[in-house]
Amino acid sequence: MLLGMRYLKGMVADMELRHLRYFVAVAEAQNITRAAAALHVSQPPLSRQIRDLEAELGVPLFQRGGKSVRLTEAGRMFVPEALAVLQRAEAAVQSVKAAAGGDRGEVQVGYAPSLSIELLPAALRRFQETSPGVKIVLHDLSTGEMLAGLRERRLQVALMARVSPAALRGLLFAEVLRYPVCVAAAPGPSRGVGAGAEAGIRLSELAGERLIAYSRADYPEYHDWLETLFSGMRRPPVIVEEHDSAMSLIAAVEAGRGLAMVPACLACLAGPRLKLRPLKPAPPPLIVGIVTRRGVLTPLEQRFVDAARQPLAPRWS
Repeated sequence: MLLGMRYLKGMVADMELRHLRYFVAVAEAQNITRAAAALHVSQPPLSRQIRDLEAELGVPLFQRGGKSVRLTEAGRMFVPEALAVLQRAEAAVQSVKAAAGGDRGEVQVGYAPSLSIELLPAALRRFQETSPGVKIVLHDLSTGEMLAGLRERRLQVALMARVSPAALRGLLFAEVLRYPVCVAAAPGPSRGVGAGAEAGIRLSELAGERLIAYSRADYPEYHDWLETLFSGMRRPPVIVEEHDSAMSLIAAVEAGRGLAMVPACLACLAGPRLKLRPLKPAPPPLIVGIVTRRGVLTPLEQRFVDAARQPLAPRWS
C-alpha cells in the first residue's frame, strides 16, 4: 500500500486516469484480449498504455506469459491505490454534476426571525421535498447584515421586510406575504390602549405613549417606517427603549415598559405574552419577501426562491 502511495504522490501528475482504468481492467481480467474487449479498445493500444504506465512508475506491474498476464507484487499493491483514485475521481465528477443540477450543495440563507416565522418553515419544508440532498445553512441577521451578506456573496438569499429601493441597490426583492400592523401591549387588565384586545385602535390614541422599538443601528428601515406611520401626529409616541431582537422586545413590552408597533405575525412568537390590536383604519401592511442578487440564479438558488414564493394559507386579515 505504501509503495503505491509513494508512486502516486510522485508520478500522478504525469499519468492520466486512462492509464489507471486500463491497468485495473487488465488486472481484473488477467488477459489483455478480454480487457481490451471490455474497454472497447484494440489490443495494441491497450498493451502500449500498460507499458507506458510501467515506465512511468519504474516497476513492472505484470508478469507476461502467452495470452495471460499475472500481477507482480508491486502490481498487487498498486491495484487498491489505482481503484481509490478512480473512485475519488468519479465521486468528484458526480458531485459537480449534482451541484450543477441542483441536487447537491448548500444554500446560505439569511432571515429575520420575527418576520419569517411563517415563511421560513414553509420554504424549508417545500425545499426539502424537492432537494433532500441539499444543505440549508441559516443565519439570524439584522437587515443591514443580510444586505451586506448578499452583496459580499456570503449569503445567497435572504428573507426580510421590504426596504427602500436605495437599500436594494444591486439586489432584487420578491414579495411573498403582507401583514397588518398591530399595537403590542402587555397582557392582563390594563388601562388605555391595552384594553380590549379584539378592538382596533386609532393612531390618535397612541399620542405621547411610551414606545419600545428595534434598535436603530440594526434596523434603520424600522425607524423610517415609524416616522412615516406617525408623520401626521402632533404628539407621536416617544421611543423610550431600543432592542436588537424580537425576544427582548417582547420581554420589554410584556413587562409593561411600553407599547410596540409590530406586524401581526409576531403573535406566533409572543403567544399569550402580549396582546396585539390592529390599527383602525389600517395603514399599509408590512411586506415580507425574499431578496437575491441581480442576475441569473444558480439551480439551487432558484429552487429555494421557488419554494419560498409559493403562497401560504392566509392567517391574518
